Amino acid sequence: VGQVQAILDGCVHLRDRLLFALLLDTGVRIGEALGLRHEDVEIADRHVTVAPRDNDNRARVKGGRSRTIPASPQLMRLYADYLHREYGALDSDFVFVNLWAEPRGHPLAYPAVYDLVGRLRRRTGVVFGPHHFRHTYATWLLVRRVASDATAGAIRRTA
Repeated sequence: VGQVQAILDGCVHLRDRLLFALLLDTGVRIGEALGLRHEDVEIADRHVTVAPRDNDNRARVKGGRSRTIPASPQLMRLYADYLHREYGALDSDFVFVNLWAEPRGHPLAYPAVYDLVGRLRRRTGVVFGPHHFRHTYATWLLVRRVASDATAGAIRRTA
């Protein structure tokens, strides 16, 4: 948990923090995140829909199936802050775009993410890749399930 927080805190821009927070909060793959469109993020309903598409940045959905994933209120607030503070009036359907490098407004591509990971590794001292967040998400799901199963068992035993 400390390393994940160090990575999030090491992000200089909201876009970058949102990217890693999304990976952690929803368990999506990096290609699925890079292919997200604004229509896929439902702030009021607090969910993200991953949909297979042909993307200019070559991002893809593994398995080619759509799915809807619940998201935390904190992630939705971060997305809204990102839109307001950094994204602004850009004309793009993609959530994650080039904001400071050319071509500005174009979808963020894999090489840009791996450059970001390299900078964050140097800044934080944490050795990681985007896929590590998917593993952390899966581990947290297991821990929550085990904890809720244990609680349910304890409630059944006392009833």
